[in-house]
Amino acid sequence: MRQPHHDQEGTLSVLSTKLPTKRVAEAAVPSPAARGRTPNVPAEVPSRKPDAERTRQDILAVARREFAEHGLSGARVDAIAARMRTTKRMIYYYFGSKQGLYLAVLEQAYGGIREAEQTLQLDKLSPVNAIRAICDFTFDYHDAHPDFVRLVCIENIHHGHNLAQSEALRNLNSTIIASLDAILSRGREAGLFRPDISAVELHMMMSAPCFYRVSNRHTFGTLFRQDFDIEETRMRHKHLIVDAILGLLTATLPSPESAAASVPGRARHR
Repeated sequence: MRQPHHDQEGTLSVLSTKLPTKRVAEAAVPSPAARGRTPNVPAEVPSRKPDAERTRQDILAVARREFAEHGLSGARVDAIAARMRTTKRMIYYYFGSKQGLYLAVLEQAYGGIREAEQTLQLDKLSPVNAIRAICDFTFDYHDAHPDFVRLVCIENIHHGHNLAQSEALRNLNSTIIASLDAILSRGREAGLFRPDISAVELHMMMSAPCFYRVSNRHTFGTLFRQDFDIEETRMRHKHLIVDAILGLLTATLPSPESAAASVPGRARHR
């Protein structure tokens, strides 16, 4: 066996020693035990699903701010990618298109309020207290999530076209109607609530003032010199809304005939 020597460029080489091909192949692939001892080569590759879901949620969080601030038309995927320090291609990989990303943001936004409602345990409360609890929650949620209100306003500008494409949203929002319907049924059985208001109508009447207070706070506040951020004002608005909803549900309304008779100067026609 010849000794190694330095060639003219100073490179150490072996003139005649060669390993057989099979042994070279074996030497090139470290054993499982060796792989386990190598820091850069893990013995077991972990699942990529948690990382993928975390990335998806991070994109949605940034996109929600972008869409709430600039709307569907004004929002830029480039801006979302820049904030994420990623590429448009990566965003499209997860959501397909800007439209798909916007719809995913809407689904997440509605999912947030519906999920939070399920923690209230309304079925364990009396009908009146259940109405108070859901009214309080609706007021507080809208007040704390102005971006949700803005997203709903933006989708209304687009006539609900994007929202209508999501079967998930239709199924998702059925939960609040089922909860309200159960409360109304219990209240009627107890003789507390009037029978002519549906769960959908109750949901509309309850959500409307809570939504309006956030969506129009700047115009209303400027025109009528109201500061909706003052805690005393906020609590007064909440109490007024809760009392109004309970008053609506518990009111004993006169029949159309008796109501007409009570108006001075109005003749009753038979």
